[in-house]
Amino acid sequence: MAAQGLFLKKMGIHFARFEQGEPRDMRYRIDVSSKRRISIEQIEMYRESGWDYVTSYGQFHVFSSPAELDAPELHTDPAEQVYTLKGLDKKLAWNAGSAIIGMVLMIGMMASIWFLDGTPTYVMVDGAMITQTILTLFIAYTAYHSLRATLSIRDLRKNLVEGKSIDHQASWKNHHRIHTAAALLFTVVVGLCAIIPFIQIAKMETNTLPEGSVDLPIVRLADVENHPDLIRPEAEYMSDNVDWGNRVSSEWSLLAPVKYESYENGVVPGKLWEDLSGEYSPGIQTEYYQLRFPSMAKNLVWDLVERYLYENSLDEYVEKKHPDLDLLVVHEEEEMSEVFAAKGDEVMYVRYHGYADISSVIENVVEKID
Repeated sequence: MAAQGLFLKKMGIHFARFEQGEPRDMRYRIDVSSKRRISIEQIEMYRESGWDYVTSYGQFHVFSSPAELDAPELHTDPAEQVYTLKGLDKKLAWNAGSAIIGMVLMIGMMASIWFLDGTPTYVMVDGAMITQTILTLFIAYTAYHSLRATLSIRDLRKNLVEGKSIDHQASWKNHHRIHTAAALLFTVVVGLCAIIPFIQIAKMETNTLPEGSVDLPIVRLADVENHPDLIRPEAEYMSDNVDWGNRVSSEWSLLAPVKYESYENGVVPGKLWEDLSGEYSPGIQTEYYQLRFPSMAKNLVWDLVERYLYENSLDEYVEKKHPDLDLLVVHEEEEMSEVFAAKGDEVMYVRYHGYADISSVIENVVEKID
C-alpha cells in the first residue's frame, strides 16, 4: 500500500484508515503486548532503532520504518518474542474456549428444539428457529476462527522456541480474502435474519371468522355438516373484538409465506349427541400452509401427524390414495376425524368433531387445496 502512496494511520477490527502521500517502500511490524497501551518508553526505544509508532488496536501496536533505513527487527531474541506472545496466546485460548462452549450450548438447545418432538420440518416452517439457527452458524464460525487463531499463535511460539524466525514475507492475502468474504456474508445474513421476527409480527393477524363465505383456503363447518339448521352459538370468549371460538389467523414465515389457522363451532338446535350428553355442537379446525419449497410438503404432513398424535398410535393414521392429492393421511375415532393432505406446495390439516362422514371432510380439503 505504501508503494502506492497509501500509509496506514488507524486500524479497527474490520477497517483501516490510510493517508495519501508520496509512494515509497515501507516496512511494517506489529508488536504484541499484554496491555492495550504501549508505554512511551517502549515507543521511544523502538524509534531510536528506526521504527516509528503508527497506531494500536487492542494488544496490537503497529510500527513502520522506511525500507532504505534497513532498521533492525523489533525483536531479535526468539525467547523474548515467545514471552511477548504468551499473553496473546492466553487471551486467544480463552476466547476460543468461550466460543466453543457457547457453540456447544447453542447446538444442544437447537437440537433439542428440532428433534426432541420429532418435527424438524414443522419447526423450520413455523419460522421461530430460523434466526436462532443462523445465529448458531455464526457462533460456530466464530469458534472455528478463534480456535484457528489460537493454534496459529501456538505454532508461531513453537517455531520461535525451535529457533525459527518469523517469516515477514509469508502470504496472507488468500486467508484475508476468505475471512473478509465470510465475515461480510455472515454480517448480511444475520442482519437480514434480525428483521424476520418483525416481519412475522407485522403480518400476524387474528379476526373473527365471518359466518358467510370467505375466499380463504380453509374448510368451513357448514360445508362439512351440510345441515340446514346449523347455526353459530353465542360467543363464549371475546377478547380484542375477536370471537376466539370462531376465528381465523394469518401468519408468515420465511419457508411458509402463506399460513392460515381457523377454528369454527356450531350447534344444531333440537339435535342431541348420541350419548345424550347435550345439544349437538360440531366443530372444525383447519391449518393451511403454502410452502416456499414443494419438496417440504410431505415431510410437513408427517410432522403434523407427529405433532397431533397425542396418546394415539401411529398405526391409527392411515395413508390413502387420492387422485387429486400427492399425500393423504386420515385418522378416525367415534366422533372425530383428522385429515392431513399435501398437493404441490400446499399442505392442509383438518380436525373435525361431529357426525359427518370423513369423505365430506376429504372432498372439502381437495376443493380448498386445489
